[in-house]
Amino acid sequence: MKVILLKDVKGSGKAGDTVNVADGYARNYLLAKGLAAEANAKNLGELNSKKASQQHKLDVEKAENIKLKEKLDGKSVEIAAAAGANGKFFGAITSGNVSEAIKKQYGIEIEKKRINMADIKSYGDFTAEIKLSQGVGFKMTVKAVQADEKAAKK
Repeated sequence: MKVILLKDVKGSGKAGDTVNVADGYARNYLLAKGLAAEANAKNLGELNSKKASQQHKLDVEKAENIKLKEKLDGKSVEIAAAAGANGKFFGAITSGNVSEAIKKQYGIEIEKKRINMADIKSYGDFTAEIKLSQGVGFKMTVKAVQADEKAAKK
């Protein structure tokens, strides 16, 4: 019997797969437990439309990510921090700080978990790798400057 799996079934397949299984297994286990639906024309049509909808959402998301990449790729973000006499920061500049700075300087919100970089503990220029979904990623420069320098520029 041909069925469409509604949930992942170990040994049979993943959700959305159309598989051939024994009649008894299909009727007594998969259909009875709600793990599968019979592969008739109506259910196959619904499955195809659901897959097309999901693909469209992925395509739209990728297009939005590419626009973000074009706006920010190769750009820099400046973050002011205070340091002690030895030049080391009292804290560290983290991906959360970079996310906030991007939002403040460019008006674009990027989740901190998408920003891959080591914590910055001294002044200088550093590279942050930003990985968006759908395989879209780019690099930005993070400039760590003295807090009083930034105030003098304004």
